[in-house]
Amino acid sequence: MTTLDHTAPGPGADYNGLTQAAPSLPADWYHDAEHFRAEMQAVWSKHWLYLCRSAALDVAGAFQTLSVGDQNILVLRTRAGRLAGYFNVCRHRGSILVTETAGVLPSASLTCPYHQWCYGGENGGLIGTSSYGDPADFNRADYSLFPISVREWRGFVFINLDPDAVWDDDAAFQRGADKLRGYPLEKLVSGHRWVKRIDCNWKLFWENFNECLHCAWVHPGLSKLVPLYSRRLINEKDRPDWRAHAQDPDPKYRGGLRAGAETWSKDGSAQGRVMPELSRTDVARGQLYAVALPSAYIGCYADHARIVRLLPLGPECIELTVEWLFPRETLNDANYDPANVIDFAVSVLEEDGRACALNQRGLHAAPFQGGVLMPEEYHLKTFHDWLRASLNRSFETGK
Repeated sequence: MTTLDHTAPGPGADYNGLTQAAPSLPADWYHDAEHFRAEMQAVWSKHWLYLCRSAALDVAGAFQTLSVGDQNILVLRTRAGRLAGYFNVCRHRGSILVTETAGVLPSASLTCPYHQWCYGGENGGLIGTSSYGDPADFNRADYSLFPISVREWRGFVFINLDPDAVWDDDAAFQRGADKLRGYPLEKLVSGHRWVKRIDCNWKLFWENFNECLHCAWVHPGLSKLVPLYSRRLINEKDRPDWRAHAQDPDPKYRGGLRAGAETWSKDGSAQGRVMPELSRTDVARGQLYAVALPSAYIGCYADHARIVRLLPLGPECIELTVEWLFPRETLNDANYDPANVIDFAVSVLEEDGRACALNQRGLHAAPFQGGVLMPEEYHLKTFHDWLRASLNRSFETGK
């Protein structure tokens, strides 16, 4: 490794940045079909993925289906009130069981639309077939639906394709979940949903999310709202000389929103609807994030929260699903306009999408084998290390 050309921080400086150059991931990892399949198996099939809000599955029989790569899954609320998850496949000859993306089952059982095999929704056990009799050596207990793991966390539903996965906050969230305790996430309700396809590899989305070297020119509006971003930083300690401004209250040095702003919105206003549960510190911070790799992050602000889910549609395409969450009283306030925050965030996401698509196109350049991480891109290195560790575990176990 080559030492980067900047002054290394002294002992106790708490400087965030990398002090040595680190290689980025190989360029073909962003478009090679075989490597994409390896990541789907090692990463997307082994980690907790965000599915939906608990409210979307609030009645008995309510269900959601989701495609994770070429794997389609089904999650439903049973008559007993628990959530159950299965691979969405009939054990007879492999037909899809439920074709809709969401709805409410007409009965407590699941019936294959092809040959009418019937399963109990409570435990996935095979109840009956359409044959006139079972073969002598046929044991229905051997043909239950394939289970997956499901977990509700603070009003959010997560899934793991590994049926033996054990939920742990630190495993599901790589950073930030503990800092969201002050936000009333369980009580928030959906105010808007937005879906967008971006022509980029899923890793490029996370790399873009984890640095702000691009912010000053890609996000001019956001950089005005969060002045620190105009300096191409995401944290006050991202420069070696950060102590020179440690006592400066200007948000372009200490972080947070510009003077007079309260939330992520077009005018910076929370329109009088700051959530009363939040502390002064929470409000002054401006924004707080919890990251649940590889599929989602939660952003919390003074008057609302936002969850962003990405799903890979292929090596070079992702689908973003964004949901804005508000206190019910806020949505019922005729003087509150949700578009103030929704339109602002959409504009930022659109800007990110254009940048990621440009990045994807460039990665096909024949001479380009891989790039380099600069000091401010320390979160990218953490992400890359996490990904490599996930792949290595898969190679070591052969799964």
